[in-house]
Amino acid sequence: MAVRDESFIYGSKRGILTYLNKVYDWFEERLEIQAIADDITSKYVPPHVNIFYCLGGITLTCFLVQVATGFAMTFYYRPTVTEAFASVQYIMTEANFGWLIRSVHRWSASMMVLMMILHVFRVYLTGGFKKPRELTWVTGVVLGVLTASFGVTGYSLPRDQIGYWAVKIVTGVPEAIPVIGSPLVELLRGSASVGQSTLTRFYSLHTFVLPLLTAVFMLMHFPMIRKQGISDICLPHWNSQPNVSLFQPLRNPYTDTEDRSESCCT
Repeated sequence: MAVRDESFIYGSKRGILTYLNKVYDWFEERLEIQAIADDITSKYVPPHVNIFYCLGGITLTCFLVQVATGFAMTFYYRPTVTEAFASVQYIMTEANFGWLIRSVHRWSASMMVLMMILHVFRVYLTGGFKKPRELTWVTGVVLGVLTASFGVTGYSLPRDQIGYWAVKIVTGVPEAIPVIGSPLVELLRGSASVGQSTLTRFYSLHTFVLPLLTAVFMLMHFPMIRKQGISDICLPHWNSQPNVSLFQPLRNPYTDTEDRSESCCT
């Protein structure tokens, strides 16, 4: 009886594996998954890469955390001047794990801004803005501006004293511009003062416009990094060293003849 049960289990597992192989073959025939995987795992990186080159990836991770936690809070947040603060209090005190979700959202936002600033400094100090990576630098700067805009618009959403006065000050800055200053302030606020129109505008920017723009510029930024590779630092000692594969540690980099990415010094 036991032998029969083992044979049945073995046959079931083999049937499942056969089915999964057929599914994989179906996708492989249409999408060439193996070719994509080979391209990813055979990407070479310069030998000078260290932990500071991870700052961009950490910023992206923080952004993904922001998207997930922000989406979760939209189920409870109410973007009205009379209910915004109360809805945030409900998230913190009544909603299941609401305090954790909002805390993660808040602190990952601060981490995202910090990592973005450090990433910009790293790229600048290592010459990552030079030819042929000018467009990568420009899209990165735009993403930095969008990150700061996330912070400004998100500050207003709890509708507390800090958020109210922060928005009032930020939206009041353009008033110093001659001629167009006052109309620009009214455009940002939706009225002469900070009120419901302001909250609606900032909520729309924070949850729809800015995420959409960020996604667009990320789709421009990352493929260019992938195409051009990681920039070299302008030191002859480093540039004379061979590249190594992050995903193939057993492969001898000294026998590899693949061309390295163009140095920033050229």
